[in-house]
Amino acid sequence: MPLLGLGCWDMRGDEAQHAVETALQIGYRLIDTASMYGNEKEVGLALSQIGLPRAEVFITTKIHNSDQGYESTLKAYDVSCNLLNLDFIDLYMVHWPLKDTRTGTWKALEKLYLDGRVRAIGVCNYLSYFLEELDPIREIMPMVNQCEFSPFLYDLTLLQACQSRGIVLQAWSPLLRGLRFNDQKLISMATQYSKTPAQILIRWAIDHNISTIPKSSSQHRLKENFDVFDFSISEEDLVTIDKFNENYRMSGEDPMKYK
Repeated sequence: MPLLGLGCWDMRGDEAQHAVETALQIGYRLIDTASMYGNEKEVGLALSQIGLPRAEVFITTKIHNSDQGYESTLKAYDVSCNLLNLDFIDLYMVHWPLKDTRTGTWKALEKLYLDGRVRAIGVCNYLSYFLEELDPIREIMPMVNQCEFSPFLYDLTLLQACQSRGIVLQAWSPLLRGLRFNDQKLISMATQYSKTPAQILIRWAIDHNISTIPKSSSQHRLKENFDVFDFSISEEDLVTIDKFNENYRMSGEDPMKYK
């Protein structure tokens, strides 16, 4: 799985299809969508239009909350494959840790994986509490845990919980929808590296071996977000950026409400 990909949240119709096509033309090879986003069909159309070899593109989608549960998850996987026009999905994920259904949902993902129908399985919004809860009941370790994560929400406990289990942490909304681009500490770091605040946030994640999926439908922004492979952030500066943490949850939705 590439460390950098395109997040497709909140894109619909032609906007979603065009964004994915543009991203693939730029060089993105990880595309992240979800049943809840309502754009799996458009992602599939973009893949068909660009025509890259299937093995070169990594596609992630997620189970809609309304489809959670063992049997309904198995059915939902088939629906997503059909909408994406794919024979298999590279990474299939539990979207939120719903209290009454998350165990059955995970068991269904394990079956899909053991049956060879999906290349990898993972979870989203699983803070340390949910990973610990899953430990005694899982047969297979989640390969990826996608959570809100940034220097301004630097949950070291979560990062260590993933690392100790061999789980790749993946950051959603890593750019905080631009809400902290005017932070003077971030601007100073961007100036030091002759990069934009967005590029610093993306590179910070990559240099921590955190996968990241910034969303944009703008060709300019898509190129900017992908132009992060010609530099790295020094260890000293990574530590400095780590200290930007304010426990700032941009989305306002704390996964612990599902505890």
